[in-house]
Amino acid sequence: MSAAWIGLPVRVQLLPDDAEPWLLATVTLDETTGADHELASLHDAIRRRHTSRYPFSEEPVPTALLDGLRAAAHLEGCRLTVPDTWHIDTVLGLVRDAEHREDIDPLAQAETAAWTSRTQSATSTRRDGIPADAFGPKASGGPTPVRDFGWANPIPDRGWAVFEKRPQLALLSTEGDTKADWLRAGQAMERVLLQATADGIATSMTSHPLEWPELRWTVRDPVAAMGHVQMVFRLGYGPDTPRRPLTEVLEVRE
Repeated sequence: MSAAWIGLPVRVQLLPDDAEPWLLATVTLDETTGADHELASLHDAIRRRHTSRYPFSEEPVPTALLDGLRAAAHLEGCRLTVPDTWHIDTVLGLVRDAEHREDIDPLAQAETAAWTSRTQSATSTRRDGIPADAFGPKASGGPTPVRDFGWANPIPDRGWAVFEKRPQLALLSTEGDTKADWLRAGQAMERVLLQATADGIATSMTSHPLEWPELRWTVRDPVAAMGHVQMVFRLGYGPDTPRRPLTEVLEVRE
């Protein structure tokens, strides 16, 4: 994105060497490809992008903006689908099923506890993971697709909130389910989130129903050519979750 921002055309090759499985991509300056002006226009949204784990208003996201998010996913070779009402109910049910499975799975509990913190970032001695002040409130009044990171590390006086009655969801999918497809999904996720930020749309993501094979296949719409769902987005209008200070996650050495 930075190369596009300063007008440098690049060519990206995913998984270029079978003998180097950890070499995920190569980026080459290539004058024959042409600069990606649409990607360059999203550069200013990088610093403003936040995940929101707070309730959104009931104001619907306009169709024109949803079309822009679909186009952003398509530019990265992926598909973004806005599910119908019945399908939203199905996805919310699968989110709740995944939460119940995690509640009784010691390995899932240990994993979540390992990268979340009981304390606020300002007082924590940890330099990694999700701090408590980024958990957001606990949901009250029904299922919500906001992942609750506080169940493994309960926080006293965290507070409750009523989330939107009808969450606005979008499903990011790929044609296949190979390593290259996963990388494309990551690229599409970045572009969709930055496009949403540029359009003033708040976002959050959840993947926990996709992490259970027996649940994942039911997330997709059986009447749509969606392929393999890689991420569930929640869209709307509401406050942002605070980010950790840059000094806590990045050290620059000269």
